[in-house]
Amino acid sequence: MSETSGVMLMMNNYFHDVATALLLASGIALWVIYKKFSDSDEPEVKDYFLRLYDSLTFLAKFSLVWIILGGIPRTYFYTEFEWSHYAGKSQVPALIVKHILAFAFVSAGAHLWIKIRKKVREIRGTER
Repeated sequence: MSETSGVMLMMNNYFHDVATALLLASGIALWVIYKKFSDSDEPEVKDYFLRLYDSLTFLAKFSLVWIILGGIPRTYFYTEFEWSHYAGKSQVPALIVKHILAFAFVSAGAHLWIKIRKKVREIRGTER
């Protein structure tokens, strides 16, 4: 592997972790915003929330795509690139915990986005 390819793979792996956290964080942020302003009947507030939803939805979808596509080279090159020979097989339990947490983050983020999408449909249904 060339040095340039190694740096590109390293960056992919970093961004893969960021995308995992971003999916959950964006869902939490939008849920908090929804809860804060959901009682408002003002059209401007609803419009602002819907615009935030559209923007953050793009970010969440981008994160999900990165998680899936970025995971392919990460998995393929894992033993060559990320496996620590100093930690040996002792790193396997840590990897299991990491993947359980990553799965929980992605699942929780997806769950929040599904809940939010239902609320957005309700808001859009009352506006039209």
